Amino acid sequence: MSVLVPDSFRAAYAEALHRWPEPVDRHDLPTPYGVTRVNTWGPAAAPPLVLLPGGGATSTVWGACAAAGLARRHRVHGVDLMGDPGFSVPRPGYPVRSVDDLVGWLDAVLDGIGTAGSGTGPVVLGGHSYGAWIAAHYAARRPERVTGLVLLDPTRVFVGLRPGYVLRALPMLVRPTPERIRSFLTWESRGAALDTAWLRLQEESAGFPSVRPVNGPLPDPTRLRELPVRVLLAEHARCHDSGRVARTVAEVLPQARTEIVPAVSHHAFPLAAADEIVRRLNAETG
Repeated sequence: MSVLVPDSFRAAYAEALHRWPEPVDRHDLPTPYGVTRVNTWGPAAAPPLVLLPGGGATSTVWGACAAAGLARRHRVHGVDLMGDPGFSVPRPGYPVRSVDDLVGWLDAVLDGIGTAGSGTGPVVLGGHSYGAWIAAHYAARRPERVTGLVLLDPTRVFVGLRPGYVLRALPMLVRPTPERIRSFLTWESRGAALDTAWLRLQEESAGFPSVRPVNGPLPDPTRLRELPVRVLLAEHARCHDSGRVARTVAEVLPQARTEIVPAVSHHAFPLAAADEIVRRLNAETG
């Protein structure tokens, strides 16, 4: 099974993946919904840390965190989301359409990661943006498979999206073009310098045959209260009010540790704040 994507996307993906420290192990894991690409780095015997990217970002977005030392105490597994740009290949006739489907898909991914050498026990699960929404839903449904939950600027986990953000993003979502993607990201980042390899891959995703992402309710926070939860928020995010998110987390998940990382925006958060993310997460596992 192969992914029928333009050579320009493949080249941009490869360039972004080169930001990971060598060697990167590539796994194509079978699931009921298709084959899932997982890029892995770190000591084989270390506890597994499974990371889900934001919508359209691909697993390569975690390279900056890997290079900053995230794998010092974990074996890091970056996952390409099913149906999103990347090298996860949907199975014809078996689309991922619901939260239940996402949970079943991630069950199979974690099983495959265990088979690939990271053990069969529970994992630390993390995600950014839409990936954090998936991770939170999964942890609420499968707490026995998760030893900790890491949410990086999670969208629609604790509060909804700002209407102005949605309106600004709508043209890009309805008919994505490289120009619309660049314009939106420039606005969202408030004109900050963006990683060139990441930006190129984002622009190349305009021509990728993706499907509509799963939508649904906010996760039930009461199901996460027995888990260690770490929430890192982007101070300059336009998608939501980070202060409001932090206050809501404190109300519904009193055990969670929440911080707002200064001077960074939402979409490039795993790249622009990689050093701060790794410093905070490694300090807890040190």
